[in-house]
Amino acid sequence: MKYASIKKEDLNIWLEYLSGRARLYAPRKKENLFVFRPVKDISEIALKYIPTILPPKKYYFPQKEKLFKFKIRPFKTAKAIKEFEDFILFAVHTCDIAGIQCLDVIFRESPEDPNYLNRKEKMIIIGIECLEYCDKHANCTSMGNHVPRGGYDLMLVDIGEKFILHINSEKGEKLIRGLTYIKEANDADMLSLERVREAKKKIFKEELNGSLAKIYETFDRHFASPIWQDVGRRCVACGNCTSVCPTCYCFDTSDEMKLSLNEGMRYRIWNSCQMEDYAKVAGGEDFRKGRDSRQRHRYYRKFKYPVDKFNRYFCTGCGRCTRTCMAEISLIETVNSLLAAESGTPERPSASGVAERGEAK
Repeated sequence: MKYASIKKEDLNIWLEYLSGRARLYAPRKKENLFVFRPVKDISEIALKYIPTILPPKKYYFPQKEKLFKFKIRPFKTAKAIKEFEDFILFAVHTCDIAGIQCLDVIFRESPEDPNYLNRKEKMIIIGIECLEYCDKHANCTSMGNHVPRGGYDLMLVDIGEKFILHINSEKGEKLIRGLTYIKEANDADMLSLERVREAKKKIFKEELNGSLAKIYETFDRHFASPIWQDVGRRCVACGNCTSVCPTCYCFDTSDEMKLSLNEGMRYRIWNSCQMEDYAKVAGGEDFRKGRDSRQRHRYYRKFKYPVDKFNRYFCTGCGRCTRTCMAEISLIETVNSLLAAESGTPERPSASGVAERGEAK
C-alpha cells in the first residue's frame, strides 16, 4: 500500500494512538506565532500555520547539547547522553523536511556526528503538504520545496473530507498498519488528490526572478556587488536570520567546570556567522569584519557554496530569515536585486529600504 486515507473525524483518534507509540511533537500556537512543542492536548495541534519560530531541526540538533562529561585527575570521559527517546514529529512542512535533508548531508559527512544520527534513527517524520502560501515571505516554489521531495515517513494531504497519506517508509507503514479507520486510498481518493495538486499549481508561482541555475551563476559573478554594502548597512547584526534557519549548523563548544576544577561537562551551542567575533582568529585578525561581508557570506552559504560541495541549495524557501529580520531585509528581494543587476535592470529601493521590482506590473 503506497497511499492510504483517513477521514478528518478520525484524525484525533489516530493522534492519540501516535502519542502512545512515541513522544509526539507538533506545531501549536504561541501568541501570534507557532512553535513545535510536545503534545499534551491533541486539540492544541495546529495543522494550518506559518513556519514555526524555530524549525524542527532543534530536536535533531539542540540549541545547547551535552556532549560528554570529563574528569582531569585521573583523566576520564563519558557520554553525556546514553540513550535518545523515540519521538514523532507531526505536521512538518515540506520546506522544513528539506532543511532536515540538508542537515543529513552535513552530519553524515566524515567524521559523522553520532548524536545527530542517533536522534535521526529514533525519529519519525509525518509531514503535511501546504496547499496555499503561509505568507508573502516564503520562496519555497523557486527552491522546489513547495511539494514533497522525500525525507519523510508519512505525508498528509488535505483532499476535503479526508487526508491522503503517502507512505514513504517502513516506519511510516507501521504507524497505520492494522488500524481499521485508515484504509487504502481508492480511485476517488486519488482523483481528489490529483485535483488538489492541479489547483495548487495555480497558487504557487516562482518567487525569484530566475531559475536556480541562473541564481547560481549570478552569485558566481556578483561577489563584489554594491548590493552587499546596502544589505550590510541595514543589518543590525542580531543573528536572528541564522538562529531560525533550518539549514544553519554552525556551533561552538564550551566547557563548564565544577567548583573542584577537576571535572566538568562539554557542551555545544548554536553559533552564528553574523556575530562580530565569529570569524576572528588569534592575533585579532577578522576575515569578515563588516556586516556586509557577513551577510554576503550567509547568502553564499545558501545559494553557492553548498551547491559547489554537495550539489544542493541550502535555502529551503521557508521565509524565516525575512520574517524575523529586525531590519526587514528580505531574502526574496535581495536575490531579485542581484538578478536584476545581472540583467542590467536594477531594482529601485522603496521608502522602507526594501528593493522593489523594476519591471512593469
